[in-house]
Amino acid sequence: MHAVADPPGALPAAVVVGQTPSLREPRLLDGVLYWLEQRPHEGGRTTLLRRLGPDQPAEELTPGSWNLRSRVHEYGGGSTALGHRSDGRPVAVFSHDGDRCLWLLELDGSDRQPRRLSPPGAYGGGLIDAGRDRWIGVRESGSDEGAGCDQLVAVGLEGGEPQPLVVPADFCGYPALSPSGAGLAWVEWQQPFMPWERSQLWLGHFDTAGQLSGRRLVAGSGVGPNPDISVFQPLWCGPHLVVANDRSGFWNLEQLDNAEGFNAETLDAETLSAEAPLAWRPLLPMQAEFGLPQWVFGMGTQAWDGEQLLATACLQGRWQLGRVELPSQSGGAGQWQPLAIPFDDLAGICAERGRLACIAASATEAAGLLELDLASGNWWHSPAAACPLAPQAISLPQELWFEGHGGARSHAWFYPPAGGAHREAPLLVKSHSGPTAMARTALNLAIQFWTTRGWGVVDVNYGGSTGFGRAYRQQLAGQWGVVDVDDCAAAAQALVAAGRADPDRIAIEGGSAGGFTTLAALCFTDVFRAGASRYGVADPSALASESHRFEARYLDGLIGPWPEARATYEARSPLAHADQIRCPVIFFQGLDDKVVPPEQTDRMAAALEANAIPVEVHRFPQEGHGFRDGATLIRVLEATEAFFRRHLNL
Repeated sequence: MHAVADPPGALPAAVVVGQTPSLREPRLLDGVLYWLEQRPHEGGRTTLLRRLGPDQPAEELTPGSWNLRSRVHEYGGGSTALGHRSDGRPVAVFSHDGDRCLWLLELDGSDRQPRRLSPPGAYGGGLIDAGRDRWIGVRESGSDEGAGCDQLVAVGLEGGEPQPLVVPADFCGYPALSPSGAGLAWVEWQQPFMPWERSQLWLGHFDTAGQLSGRRLVAGSGVGPNPDISVFQPLWCGPHLVVANDRSGFWNLEQLDNAEGFNAETLDAETLSAEAPLAWRPLLPMQAEFGLPQWVFGMGTQAWDGEQLLATACLQGRWQLGRVELPSQSGGAGQWQPLAIPFDDLAGICAERGRLACIAASATEAAGLLELDLASGNWWHSPAAACPLAPQAISLPQELWFEGHGGARSHAWFYPPAGGAHREAPLLVKSHSGPTAMARTALNLAIQFWTTRGWGVVDVNYGGSTGFGRAYRQQLAGQWGVVDVDDCAAAAQALVAAGRADPDRIAIEGGSAGGFTTLAALCFTDVFRAGASRYGVADPSALASESHRFEARYLDGLIGPWPEARATYEARSPLAHADQIRCPVIFFQGLDDKVVPPEQTDRMAAALEANAIPVEVHRFPQEGHGFRDGATLIRVLEATEAFFRRHLNL
């Protein structure tokens, strides 16, 4: 078989996914910017870097084989905490994936050799308690067996056994220490609910021995008449406590005044009753999201620089960065003051003494570190890698609203192919993961890979996606495999009807939950002519009965309680309806996947092969759920394109 040459201007896969690191969790400490880089060219290793100023070179603090990764809840996040010892010396505490232990790194002086603090375990989402010289964070035990528990624990900066502080009924995380160190806020949630469905904010105070006392539920489900409330990212703004709470239908910011002054006596049962809830004050009643689904630790959408509250807000799928003008003590609403920056995709905000940093991107600028001087408005953006495309060659996202499942108004971003959309252009439909994630507007070279080859790409925010409020997110309740499938098909059909795609050259791809949507769309619609599934769910009943602890009851809300709703699981199962797929499918699977076991891909591929459907399977021994190694990412992209080109006669 002769290789087919790429068209002029087509992006090579190695440029798209092979080298560019992912930037994560920026933090400001004593005027220095620290951040994590996950490097695909080093097998997906994550390392800690810093720089002293926007124009200064980056310094790697954990070179060699150090891999800063948390395994809590399998998805991890929050692997590294920065702070000070009680004597003011700056330190970092991180979870090393090589031995699953916590390690301490001194950030001043010349001694850069990390020192082990803890026995092995799954640690993450922590902070430094400077006044007591200890790390406070989550330790998950027993997750490999599907049982186990979360604990908020303390580990001394001189090392030792973790000391339990909070043993929740089920899950916990996102601890926030008050400025004086006297109070601690954290989030809890219980199965069968995920933290973005129902969660609670707790508040406690430390006694002289450093143990929490007077622990009380202060916001979220269980406080007030509405049980379906989720809270996101507790944050101390001086003595006040701020959290994003979605009781209004959107994750809006609310404040509990003088929360640091509450104690066991003032937080009594009567105060916390549904009839007399604590006096949380809405700061910004807006149809905007100041929160995200809590799949991982380490996320941040608001920050306090010591004097002012900064935040990122998602309005109809686009992100803004702004200043929150707080309301007066006498009442009234605050004001949202967007900051003048040319970026609409933002993550990981942090702030310190008039400076702000976050990960920022736009449709023409790749993700990079954004540093902003709040007084002058001057900003500096350093992308993780230079864009290999000229500005005029970038396909820009076009907002697409269309009639989706049940006639509901649904959203997507459409990227026209090079040369413009037309009736003969092939179309790739992207089904995001989660399924609570969202299709974002940042420059995505993996999308440009396709558009530079003449494909249109539609990235679908199907019902259930984040960024459009709780009601939009809840469209998927009990309807996974229905609403998402119908919306992906409807997005493609809307583009065909508008003369912007060829109905005989439509492919669909997705990973994880997006892989399930992909396979279900191939089963239950006749819109698509080829599909690609990366570590996708083929048998939801197996996922419900075998999944890891964090998602063990997730499908109760997406499909129905297992095993009572067995018939519904069977009706939605791509594996049970594999005989309805009539088009070629390519599969990619990590053999170390603890979330979606490789058996699911093997059984689905075998069922299609038994029906004489063209199938291609790529297995990766060292990969888990979500690929990290650059060589893997390149192979996936190249193999997918070659498979689609061959079977769609392009």
